[in-house]
Amino acid sequence: MSTGPRRSPSLLDSFNYAFEGIIHVLRTQRNLRIHFLVAVLVLIVALYLDISKIELIALLLAIAFVLITEMINTAVEGAIDISTTSFDPNAKLAKDIAAGAVLIATVNAVAIGYLVFAGKAADKSTRLLDKILNAPAKVTLVALVLVIFAVIGTKAWTGRGTPLRGGIPSGHAALAFAGWIAVTYLVGDTHRFIISIVTFVMALLVAQTRVESGVHSGLEVLYGGALGALVTLVVFQVFA
Repeated sequence: MSTGPRRSPSLLDSFNYAFEGIIHVLRTQRNLRIHFLVAVLVLIVALYLDISKIELIALLLAIAFVLITEMINTAVEGAIDISTTSFDPNAKLAKDIAAGAVLIATVNAVAIGYLVFAGKAADKSTRLLDKILNAPAKVTLVALVLVIFAVIGTKAWTGRGTPLRGGIPSGHAALAFAGWIAVTYLVGDTHRFIISIVTFVMALLVAQTRVESGVHSGLEVLYGGALGALVTLVVFQVFA
């Protein structure tokens, strides 16, 4: 039985294949899911801050650049894994180069995001926090102590983990995000935005290490971070 020439995919088929590729990468690649979530958050903040059309174009291009390089990196790694079954220095070099492209795209996106958001976000945060610029240090101390009490109390209630290891919530994440909120409240106008961003990133890194080390689940870290941030926020709003 003879078969005719294989039919070329239609335009609809091509779109379907493309979407299948995007969905597959989102399902299987953690880094792309993180980039995708950050992109959504950035666009929401952009709408909230009412940025200009040119600024929005810059953000969209930066987001697309990061997502595209991450997908190409995944494709390169998949092709290399199929083509070789043993360690090959050239294969490793190819993967490293692809990962480097993702890093460059990410750094570029962070720089663009900072240039777009720095002034606008700083103005809004200054208006929001002006009334508590002179918050005393004792408020910060009380906030951190209350966070520790809340963590220990929750762990006692759930009966899971110890004060410093495991269980819900993550005490490290709670204190890290409590510190982020406290620093954001206490720092002066001039450097508030950049210092708040730096401390937030440090808090995220603390949370990531708890998950990566297997001590906490993502949910436990998320609960801890939210608990620390909210308790500190309430303390400063009420007493500062």
